[in-house]
Amino acid sequence: MKMHRVLLHSYRAAMAAPFHLVVLPRTRWCTLYSSATQQQQQQQQQQQKQEVHVKPSRIGSPARVQKLIASQSDPLLAKEIFDLASLQPNFKHSYSSFHILILKLGRAHQFSLMQDLLMRLRSEQCPVNPSLFSDIIEIYGEANLPDQALKTFHTMVEFRTNPLPKHLNCLLQFLVSHRNYIRPAFDLFKSAHRYGISPDTKSYNILMSAFCFNEDLSIAYTLFNQMFKRDVVPDVESYRILMQGLCRKSQVNRAVDLLEDMLNKGYIPDALSYTTLLNSLCRKKKLKEAYKLLCRMKVKGCNPDIVHYNTVISGFCREGRGLDACKVLEDMPSNGCSPNLMSYRTLVSGLCDQGLYDEAKNYVVEMLSKGFSPHFSVFHALINGFCNVGKIEEACEVLGEMLRHGEAPHTDTWVAIIPRICEADKLVTMENIFDEALKLEITPDTRLMEAGIGLEEYVIRKIRYKSRKPQVF
Repeated sequence: MKMHRVLLHSYRAAMAAPFHLVVLPRTRWCTLYSSATQQQQQQQQQQQKQEVHVKPSRIGSPARVQKLIASQSDPLLAKEIFDLASLQPNFKHSYSSFHILILKLGRAHQFSLMQDLLMRLRSEQCPVNPSLFSDIIEIYGEANLPDQALKTFHTMVEFRTNPLPKHLNCLLQFLVSHRNYIRPAFDLFKSAHRYGISPDTKSYNILMSAFCFNEDLSIAYTLFNQMFKRDVVPDVESYRILMQGLCRKSQVNRAVDLLEDMLNKGYIPDALSYTTLLNSLCRKKKLKEAYKLLCRMKVKGCNPDIVHYNTVISGFCREGRGLDACKVLEDMPSNGCSPNLMSYRTLVSGLCDQGLYDEAKNYVVEMLSKGFSPHFSVFHALINGFCNVGKIEEACEVLGEMLRHGEAPHTDTWVAIIPRICEADKLVTMENIFDEALKLEITPDTRLMEAGIGLEEYVIRKIRYKSRKPQVF
């Protein structure tokens, strides 16, 4: 940076030379004589000898200027270097200097200067790299200026540059991100042939996705069918986009039919396609179909992952079919997928909701053995469930496991179990539990003293009971 400013300073100094010097390229300074006396002339000659001669410093060759511009972090300073170099006689900037500076100015939101430079580039009739326009469209996109991005696309022909599908797709992607510009994007798509562009698969996918999100499913379907008529080959994403649109409109059966069509034509659906269908089938309570699809995945070339299994487990649990969810979880290891924390949490909660507390406890023990820590809500559901069915011993075992694994019970958990322990007159159990509880750092939500009302009532009952017993003398 310092070196660049020295160059600028020396260049400016040369341009501002004293009035009695005339700057001539590659020549000595010439003295201007006046009608002064001979003595004055001698003094001037002597002074001239002592004067430091300053020659204008050339800022460098076009390649040197390009490097100076590229190295500047300040776009305005880079523009100043560009302008100073332009003042040199017979100097012509390289295309790379234009390209680099245009992008620097655009990314700094100096759009007026960027456009001026772009027009200057056009006037010099210099061949332009098409990637420049892709970058400018992206710059306007990041600045949220869709009209300017659209204008940039239309002005490409003024530079004798034919737009490419990548320019069309870049602009379409940006335009459809604005709800009010979906129609202009569609109009541009339909007029692409005027610019010598044939929309490709990505072009269709961008518009199909936009219309699906805009709930114009009929237009998306028309575009999908149009691809085959125009010899544009759909890809996996094309099918997935349409399946997602169908599922959002609750047309899951049509989405499954589209999957079958996809498979029949030799496509291998990706993981996201299956996730879309499994989610939709589970929401529509088509759990049998969801489970069959899960089993078919591996056969059709896509191994089910943890997201697919958890989706089906969650679907079964929501519909009160916890034991079916258990079967799905048990199938996972044989298919190369291990249950994670979410798998166990979902399953245990579902089993507790059905009152299957013993089964839920077994899975809690299993998940703890694998190093997973259940959420306190899972422990609470299990402890509260055992208390409600009168299985205090089991509730105490779960609470003990919770404490040993460093989980601090919530107030509601203490309120649920303390009265039950007191009713069962298990003071030894209570003492052991309190010993474990006091080893933990009790969180603000775990106010053990607030749950002490159960103990207070128990002590009062004991005192009253003893006072009623006849005294033996």
